[in-house]
Amino acid sequence: MSSKTQSHVNKWALFRFSVVGSLLARPPANGELGKELKKLASQAYMHPVHNRLTVFHFSTIECWYYKAKNAQDPIIALGRQLRSDIGTFNKTSPEILRLLGNQYKNYPHWSYQLHSDNLTAEIEEQGIENAPSYATVRRRMIERGWIKKASKKKNQTSGQKRAAGRIEHLEVRSYEANYVHQLWHLDFHTGSLRIVDSQGIWHTPKVLCILDDHSRLCCHIQWYLNETAEVLIHGLSQAFYKRGLPRALMTDNGAAMLAHETCNGLKKLGIHHETTLPYSPYQNGKQESFWGNLEGRLMAMLKHVEPLSLEYLNNATQAWVEMEYNKKKHSQIGMSPVQCMLEDKDVSRPALDEEALNLGFTICESRKQRQSDGTISINGIRFEIPWVFNHIQRLHVCFASWDKTCAFLVDNRTGKLLATIYPLDKTKNASGKRRVKSIPDEIKLPEDNLKNKEPALLRKLMAEYAQTGLPAAYLPKGES
Repeated sequence: MSSKTQSHVNKWALFRFSVVGSLLARPPANGELGKELKKLASQAYMHPVHNRLTVFHFSTIECWYYKAKNAQDPIIALGRQLRSDIGTFNKTSPEILRLLGNQYKNYPHWSYQLHSDNLTAEIEEQGIENAPSYATVRRRMIERGWIKKASKKKNQTSGQKRAAGRIEHLEVRSYEANYVHQLWHLDFHTGSLRIVDSQGIWHTPKVLCILDDHSRLCCHIQWYLNETAEVLIHGLSQAFYKRGLPRALMTDNGAAMLAHETCNGLKKLGIHHETTLPYSPYQNGKQESFWGNLEGRLMAMLKHVEPLSLEYLNNATQAWVEMEYNKKKHSQIGMSPVQCMLEDKDVSRPALDEEALNLGFTICESRKQRQSDGTISINGIRFEIPWVFNHIQRLHVCFASWDKTCAFLVDNRTGKLLATIYPLDKTKNASGKRRVKSIPDEIKLPEDNLKNKEPALLRKLMAEYAQTGLPAAYLPKGES
């Protein structure tokens, strides 16, 4: 049995039996017991708890011998006996508990020792009764859930106060998804090392990581210079290409995670987006644990690499993740993330092509088309609309706020892509070349002229007025 799995009681029982067991197995002859006990008392033994050499007195070993000899089960007889008063305690007066409760209410960040010392001073000042010991104070506080809390920050926001209240009044439980790619975790982390670019400018890089909840597989990881929605979608799309589409994605409440492009893309792909509660990073604990592994192993090996570039950092990170982290046995699941991914049930879906992903992670808005030149304005940039859509006054377009090279014209009813539109090129248009409008025969104007000069409605109205027999309701002047 491993020493880590033995209680102190078992350690003492097995140790004592190992000392006197030889006498029980081979009982000494008459008159020789005392000599054998003295011989055992003269030896040094490794302490069963503190792991240091120690000696035991003759009478102690003699007591062990007779206990084991006269017992039906020598191991139980040689075990440490429980205190007779175990499970009982001296009653603490309500007055002392009231003082202790008021003290904790005003100073929840104090240590148990400080609470005990301050309570003693308070009792002496009021002359109530004898003050309880530190152990009693600590025990009473733990029984009532009066544990030490972190010091409150000044000027806390309402969200921070709500988060503190949740963790105080609601229990925290660990969880795990049932299947591979059922739930992904996504988060950014600020690296502990700085990098330098080709212009000689130093940056503190941020790493984006996507983890699978069930297998702990690192679906994708990459370093960037900033934390934006563009960066998030760039990394998340690569995870889709590598592993497929998950069923759900959990993130915090950062600006990049809540951007319109991110939320719209996840909805269009059928991925349920779950966010952690504000100021509650423990809900994304698997991701936070991964950062410790990243800093403790990878970043520690890169400490003396100078100068460190973004390209080298990304190459080293990919090698570490694929060759070590994903293939190393994980203590929580009992196997490597890759093995877990291959053996357990996978509920992912095939990823879409690049065009579909680019169309998904966009903002969708309507724009009124300018009839004079067939353009619309998006973020101050004018985009040309194909002539076939010139008759539509209000168009629905999808675009990414960071990409002004193109936008997507879509059908508002189905979301289907109609055309890709590009910014207005005034220089090209200045060449004077114009495309001839091709008009279908069914919408061409007929070449026949009207037989009568007056429209039919006007002729009808004048005929009906003439049939009334009334004179014209006006006085003519200068008509001849």
